[in-house]
Amino acid sequence: MTYPSGDSFSLNVEKIGYCDLEGRPGFKLALHKSGDRWYLYTAKFWHPGFSIVEVTDPANPRFVRFIEGPSNTWTLQVQIADGLMITSQEKIMEGWGNTPGEPNGEGFLIWGLDDPEDPKLIGHFKTGGDGTHRNYYDGGRYVYATGLPEGYIGQILQIVDIIDPSNPVEVGRWWRPGQWIAGGEDGPRLGTMLHGGAYIKGDRAFLPYGAGGFVILDISDKTQPTMVSDLPFSPPFVNFISVHTALPLNGRDLVIVNSEAIKENCEEPLGYCGMVDISDEKNPHLISLFPLPVPPEEAPYKNFCERGGRFGPHNQHQPQHQDILYQGEDLSFVTYFNGGLRIYDISDERLPQEVGYFVPPDPKERRGLLPATKLVAQTEDVIVDKRGNIYVSDKNHGIYILRYTGLNP
Repeated sequence: MTYPSGDSFSLNVEKIGYCDLEGRPGFKLALHKSGDRWYLYTAKFWHPGFSIVEVTDPANPRFVRFIEGPSNTWTLQVQIADGLMITSQEKIMEGWGNTPGEPNGEGFLIWGLDDPEDPKLIGHFKTGGDGTHRNYYDGGRYVYATGLPEGYIGQILQIVDIIDPSNPVEVGRWWRPGQWIAGGEDGPRLGTMLHGGAYIKGDRAFLPYGAGGFVILDISDKTQPTMVSDLPFSPPFVNFISVHTALPLNGRDLVIVNSEAIKENCEEPLGYCGMVDISDEKNPHLISLFPLPVPPEEAPYKNFCERGGRFGPHNQHQPQHQDILYQGEDLSFVTYFNGGLRIYDISDERLPQEVGYFVPPDPKERRGLLPATKLVAQTEDVIVDKRGNIYVSDKNHGIYILRYTGLNP
């Protein structure tokens, strides 16, 4: 095993493994356990498809295979539960590596994982538009898709019944007023879209609706979701994806929310990560913000805006009721693009404290279009297994496998 060369920085975090993914960087991540074997599945940004890595021994990850997806297509996300894998397909946005006029895949695929090293395609849901971006699946019969059906501007929630995986059927949808332009609506505020994907807890769906804020839905009737409440975040925070992730805690009336940094070199309003109190679900309110990451003294930049590329939050570890994933609710794991992985103690929701970080070295080889201004590390996604192993992806690196020294799984 060889780690990328260059200076990395860490606090209370150890490197224990690395997989280069044959030069195809990973994006969104999912884990699956088959017998006593553990597998990491990595969706892709720059290469349509996904990779499979055995991580039974996290210090010696074994690359299994790459499964190619349709050309001219984003395949950004993978979800796994109940022995099924859901992979997204989406038309690539203009300027992000698309080939205008060429066909593309869309919707989401359903795979069986009876053989974890050889997934079998068993179903395909199509939106009838530009596909799906981020989807939520924690088992059972429903996928909560972040879809782009024809006639809408920006992603909406589509609830899809997969009781028969070979014939997935949409049973309900919800959107912010203004998005359904084919229905005569006027068009939404720029950035109003269900970007980061729903998160389900009981009969509630928690939606990070970009410039449309944080939304709580009642989904007790899947055919007619209704809004319980919402909470705006822009202004003052970054407006385009002002709410990227909304993660409710199981044992506490709290939701961890964060924005997504978009522009490089911090040329936009501030991004954030914070805690929302939902003890009164009709009146959600922000109660604290996580501290901004600070570079170590030995770093050659005094703040992360000077490092180049994007700086700000992106993804959180999302346990999604899966027993193979870390379920603790006193720690939050957040990727911060050029700020690497940040770990926060949230045992006191009014005073989140940073307790660990890992900042990868800058890549030596450009493997994708971004970052455009300077080739620096851009940590994308994080997932933590119940053994305490932390997996992070990057736009131009492979997968780092880490351990937080303060974690006792």
